[in-house]
Amino acid sequence: MSEGIRINKYLAECGLCSRREADRLIAEGRICINNNTAQPGDWVMPGDVVTCDGAECRRTEKKVVLAYYKPVGVTVTAADDHAEATVLDDIDYPIRVTYAGRLDKDSEGLLLLTNDGELINAMMRGKSGHEKEYIVKLNKEPQPDDIARLSKGVWIEDLKKKTRPCRIEKISARTVRMVITEGLNRQIRRMWRLAGYHVNALKRIRVVTVSLGDLKSGEYTELTDTQLNELYKAVGLKR
Repeated sequence: MSEGIRINKYLAECGLCSRREADRLIAEGRICINNNTAQPGDWVMPGDVVTCDGAECRRTEKKVVLAYYKPVGVTVTAADDHAEATVLDDIDYPIRVTYAGRLDKDSEGLLLLTNDGELINAMMRGKSGHEKEYIVKLNKEPQPDDIARLSKGVWIEDLKKKTRPCRIEKISARTVRMVITEGLNRQIRRMWRLAGYHVNALKRIRVVTVSLGDLKSGEYTELTDTQLNELYKAVGLKR
């Protein structure tokens, strides 16, 4: 670090969190620079020591992205005090990583983990419309009218939001493939509930350009250079 850098960007480059999450940590008084509580807009200069809850935060030069098959029952966020198992408990990796996007406890499938806060920022920017693909198993056969209605977007009262148009393809009697471009809380389950269905199983098989592939439940793998180049290009970043 030859010159100063904003504290929220510094934390993102440590792989601790996204810039938005960094702003929250700073507001909560959990970040210190040289033992002084950091303030929004502070700069980190060469030689400064930055800590989060007392643990030193260091930037890492190597940016990694992991593709992880999250099993059903594993919680993504470490903020859930009642979680029996979290993603970071389940992964033994030498570099500190955090999740880019979420997947609820009852769902399984692809979750991307990285130490690149800028990548997390780019992927979680809702207006960007990055695709996520799911296999959804329902309690009964979906009717064409219901598929057409959900595909156009529906109002979810609990969230005070209308979902964006999405792609829904029936692939067997009670199973559909869905491609959405946002990540509202339990969105797919809420959408089908509005149409009178129950989601029995939900698996994410693709995030932007990265597919689940042959990964088995609980396994993870580092993305290859080719995969990284494709992902960064798709979200508008340079490696």
